[in-house]
Amino acid sequence: MTLDEATRQLADAGIDNPRAEARLLLAHVLGISRDQTLTTQPTPDQSARYADLITRRAGHEPFAYITGRKEFWSLDFEVGPGVLVPRPDTETLIEEALRVVPDRTARLRIADLGTGSGAILIAALKEFPNAHGIGFESSPEAHPWASANAARLIGTRAQIRPDDWAAAQGPFDLIFSNPPYIPSGEIESLMPEVAASEPHAALDGGADGLAAYRNLAELLPGLLAPGGHALLEIGLGQAQSMASLFSGLEMLRIAPDLSGIPRCVILRNPKEILGKPGPIG
Repeated sequence: MTLDEATRQLADAGIDNPRAEARLLLAHVLGISRDQTLTTQPTPDQSARYADLITRRAGHEPFAYITGRKEFWSLDFEVGPGVLVPRPDTETLIEEALRVVPDRTARLRIADLGTGSGAILIAALKEFPNAHGIGFESSPEAHPWASANAARLIGTRAQIRPDDWAAAQGPFDLIFSNPPYIPSGEIESLMPEVAASEPHAALDGGADGLAAYRNLAELLPGLLAPGGHALLEIGLGQAQSMASLFSGLEMLRIAPDLSGIPRCVILRNPKEILGKPGPIG
């Protein structure tokens, strides 16, 4: 299969940026950069593999599932069926964490509730080299991805537990969560690769999209150390609901993503200053 043929097949399937994706998949097959795809000829075996990958993408299988990788915070994460693909918008949580805790040497205790691929937790631990963290992921399909990423990228400073976030025991200085927040009735209207392939448990936020936040509102006051912060991703149109849901914590602000959409709720336990450092278990 040629690059032009692949581009036409993806375009006919309604894939956005078909030429760019065709080149990236060819680069993946050949093990070269995208710029080299115009001057490198695949072998017959490589061409056959390329045709297979193009067919999968034309069927709206997520691009990251096909390549098995997704970049987040300039880190290379392994992903595949059963785990939510990390999105650039979620990097807003890391940016805001660096604002609320400007001391990169802080000995923090970090939790990621519903860690998925482990992207948020691992990115945070990369930025805070003296921190330790726990990711909670109850999905038996997603948990192995987070465990593998943590072992490869961060080592023993990250624990990935096969537990629901209700099993978390604080106190934590930083708590992250990108909970499911898509209203149930809107999931089927998402992009085909998301609606058909990515785990619905990581997307479905109940009838109004806020079910997980109600649960978090009950848990967070008991998990945050005095002066600790929670950073939660939210979806489009949900910002106005947050103040009433998290009345037991101080809401510092709701930060926008790069598109200007309110994306990250920053909450604080106002009781005291940041708690004393110590190991987590």
